Amino acid sequence: MLMCGFRPFFLLAAASAPPLMVLWLLAWHGWLPLIMPGGALAWHGHELIFGLVTAAIAGFALTAIPEFTHTEPINRRRLLVLVVLWLLARACYALAGIWPSLPGLWPAAICNLALWLGLLWQLTPSLWHDPQRQHISFFLIMAILASLQIGFFSAIWLQQDPLAWLRLATGAIMMLIIVATSRVSMAVVNGLIEQGRPGEPEIDEVGYLARPPRRNLAIFAIGVCSVTEFGLGQDVITGWTALAAAAAMLNLLNDWHVGRALFTRWALMLYASYWLIALGYGLLGAAWLGAGLLPSAGRHLLMAGAMGLSIFAIMALVGRIHTGRWLDRRPWLILAALGLVLAAVVRVLAGVGPFMVWMQPLLTLSGLIWAGCFGIYLLLSWTVLSGPRTDGQTGCAEPLRQGNTAHGGCG
Repeated sequence: MLMCGFRPFFLLAAASAPPLMVLWLLAWHGWLPLIMPGGALAWHGHELIFGLVTAAIAGFALTAIPEFTHTEPINRRRLLVLVVLWLLARACYALAGIWPSLPGLWPAAICNLALWLGLLWQLTPSLWHDPQRQHISFFLIMAILASLQIGFFSAIWLQQDPLAWLRLATGAIMMLIIVATSRVSMAVVNGLIEQGRPGEPEIDEVGYLARPPRRNLAIFAIGVCSVTEFGLGQDVITGWTALAAAAAMLNLLNDWHVGRALFTRWALMLYASYWLIALGYGLLGAAWLGAGLLPSAGRHLLMAGAMGLSIFAIMALVGRIHTGRWLDRRPWLILAALGLVLAAVVRVLAGVGPFMVWMQPLLTLSGLIWAGCFGIYLLLSWTVLSGPRTDGQTGCAEPLRQGNTAHGGCG
């Protein structure tokens, strides 16, 4: 279980998704009183972003960064400390509404911040000592997320709007999705992730490149939109910055159009994540410019859609490759990915004019589908993530190619 960073944290991410969503739906319907500092909505958003998503980020970063930088992975003792901090952070926030007022959110804030500091302490030496420092953007975005979490708790203590900080964090996560998947996507789309697997041809040339100029433009545009919304709120200017972010993402998608190589289940999942980011910012811009829809439609296309699908795709890839297994070709993977997209689309409809009369059933349906997809992943991936490797290797190494030579996996 503690052999590699992705094992416990991917399990925690998948295991937390269904209860977090079901608890929120019960609270939203008024069937479960959630008395939380800052309100139940702030708790819901915080735990999805700084609970579920942070677990996925930790699992990916603790696995990918040592691979990218050719450094040693985290040891079991440090990994256990990080896992315990994540669990304590979740428990402390859940208890903040029922225990005496003196502790309040302090334990939750301390545990959450300690988790980020622990991750940065573990990963920064690998990122910094890399001669070219190609992956320093991981450090920057993770440091931004840690700072935004401090802002979130400070806003609650100062009786300000904690949701403004969660909206900023959503933008930071969209940036991280672009950064993280750019490296993975080149291996996936170009077929490198399949080299050496039975029945797969060798790939002689690279057709897809994640070009830095387009990627950096998209990250910049998302950052401008996020900061503008934080400063101006739901303003016309904010609307135009959101449309600019959507246009930058559509421009970035042009890199992916390499023909037949794009049409595999893993490439399409990552490709669809980019589309959901573009459409999400497009809907946000339309809402802020006066179209007949709620901004929450675009926001949830980013969070439930792009965020959920990209996390699912990365867990499906990394969770198999680094346990020494071939990628999963069973139909459930496609169905679950489509389910996440469907959940996001249904959630969007709940915020669009003619469909708002069915908002309650649409929200419920969307949440249950979304939770069910991660529940299926947990059920079918539990033994893979918690069990031993099957290829005779140890640690976090990628599976052996035919002929017992290493092959290209995530990077």
